[in-house]
Amino acid sequence: MNTPVQDPSSPRSARVIVGVSGGVDSSVTALVLKQQGESIAGLFMQNWDEDESGECRAEDDRRDAIGVCGRLGIPFFARNFAREYWSGVFEHFLSEYRAGRTPNPDVLCNREIKFKTFLDEARALGAEKIATGHYAQVGWRDGRWRLLRGADGDKDQTYFLHQLGQEQLAATLFPIGHLPKAEVRRLAAEAGLPTAQKKDSTGICFIGERDFRDFLGQYIPAQRGDIRSVDGSKVGEHDGVFYYTLGQREGLHIGGVKGRPAAPWFVVGKDVATNVLFVDQGTDSEWLHSRLLDSEPAHWVGGAPPGTRLRCTAKTRYRQRDEDCEVTVRDDGSVSVRFDRPQRAVTPGQSVVFYAGDECLGGAVILRTDARLEQQLGHRAA
Repeated sequence: MNTPVQDPSSPRSARVIVGVSGGVDSSVTALVLKQQGESIAGLFMQNWDEDESGECRAEDDRRDAIGVCGRLGIPFFARNFAREYWSGVFEHFLSEYRAGRTPNPDVLCNREIKFKTFLDEARALGAEKIATGHYAQVGWRDGRWRLLRGADGDKDQTYFLHQLGQEQLAATLFPIGHLPKAEVRRLAAEAGLPTAQKKDSTGICFIGERDFRDFLGQYIPAQRGDIRSVDGSKVGEHDGVFYYTLGQREGLHIGGVKGRPAAPWFVVGKDVATNVLFVDQGTDSEWLHSRLLDSEPAHWVGGAPPGTRLRCTAKTRYRQRDEDCEVTVRDDGSVSVRFDRPQRAVTPGQSVVFYAGDECLGGAVILRTDARLEQQLGHRAA
C-alpha cells in the first residue's frame, strides 16, 4: 500500500490534525475520527534526536505511524521538534535535578510541545483542531471549557494535562477519552492497525531503556557522598543525590547495618549542599509523611482559581488516589495545600493537581512541604 505522505506545500484540507505517535492510542484516535467522517491528517512529532545508544526508538515509531496513516488512507506529515523540546523541556529537567528536585517532564512536554508547538504547526497546515490519544475528555459548561477525567480510571491522564487552558481545550479533541483501554485494543485489532498489539511506551523518550543514572550522569557529573540515617549515622554511600527521589527503595545498596533490624531502607530526604542522602527504615516511616505543601504559582484550567480558599481533592503523583484537602490561593498565585490526612513522599518538583469530582481544576509545581526532615534542613539553611 502506498503511504500518503504529503508535502507541506500540498493542498491543506484536513480540519483536524491527529498527533500520531506510532502507538495504539493515537492510532485508534485517528481511526475513530475517520469512522466519524472527519477530515483528518496525521502529524508525527520527533521530540528527541537519536543518539549513538539508539534507545529512543523514534524511527521505529515513525514507521508505525506511517503504517497507520497508510492503512486509514489519510495524509501523513512529520516534524522534528527536538530543538523546541530541548529548550522548553529538557533544560528545565536538568536544572530541576541540579537543584535536588524531581521534575515531571511529561507535564511540561504537554504544555510546551504537544499543545503549543504541535498546535501551532497544525494551524500552519490549515487545521482548525488537533486530536491526541490522551485518556481525558473535554466538556463545555457555564461558558467555559472543562478538562474531565478519562472514563478508564486506570489510564486517566488529566494529571499530566492540568497545565492546559481555555485556548488549548477549545482546539483539542480526545476521541478515545470515553473508552477503556481494552476497547481501544479491540478496535485497533478489528481495523487491522499495525499497532494493535504494540506495547505501551513507558518512561521518558529521551531515556528509553537506558539506566537512568547513566543517562543523567552525561549531563550532571556523579559525586559520591554519604548515605545517613535520620539520626545522622552513616549507613552507606551513594553515587549522587540527584539520582534519588523521596520514597525510593531501589538502588540504595545498604547491607546489614549493625544494631538495625533487617527491614528495607527508603529515601526520606537529600541535602544537595552537603551531598548527603538521608534514609529511614519502613515504608510508613514518619519521616516520609507531610500534611502541608507550598507551591509555585498555580495554573487554573478555567483561567482563574475557583476562589481564594476551596475544598477539593488533589493528588501529588500519577495514579495516586484522590485526597481531600483545603487549598488557599495567595496573592502571588502560589497555593498552600493542607491535606486531611498525612501524605507519603510528597516530592518537590512534582505537581499537585486539583479536582472537583471528574473535573480537573488545575495544578502547580510543589515547592516545599512540612515533612520533618525537609523542615530541619530548611531551618538549618536559613
